[in-house]
Amino acid sequence: MSAENQKTTELLEQLFAAFNRHDIEGVMACMTDDVVFEGAAGPEAYGNRLEGADAVVAAFVNVWTTMPDVQWKNDRHFAVGDRGVSQWTFCATTPDGRRIEADGVDLFTLKGGKLALKQAFRKDRPLLDPQ
Repeated sequence: MSAENQKTTELLEQLFAAFNRHDIEGVMACMTDDVVFEGAAGPEAYGNRLEGADAVVAAFVNVWTTMPDVQWKNDRHFAVGDRGVSQWTFCATTPDGRRIEADGVDLFTLKGGKLALKQAFRKDRPLLDPQ
């Protein structure tokens, strides 16, 4: 693995550790100020698009507030040039007590050593009823 690809893989590991700590400063330290985040769900072919650091901060804080146990587990990462890929399992409890456990991937584009575009893709799986 090239030094550049290793550095990107380490950045993705840092990002996911911050996601799982619910550490917004740590998450945003990995991203450009003009980051674009395309969520897994939404009305458009690309899902829902959030543009800029403030919008991305609000979205992640909302997820962590709405689903305080949310974690991205089993994460694995690789990178080639200015692109990175993360594979993960999204695990959370919804406010009504149902469980989400679904595999997904993020495709990243880097700019200046930070994440400038995050495109999320997640399996569309039924929610699990509370046990």
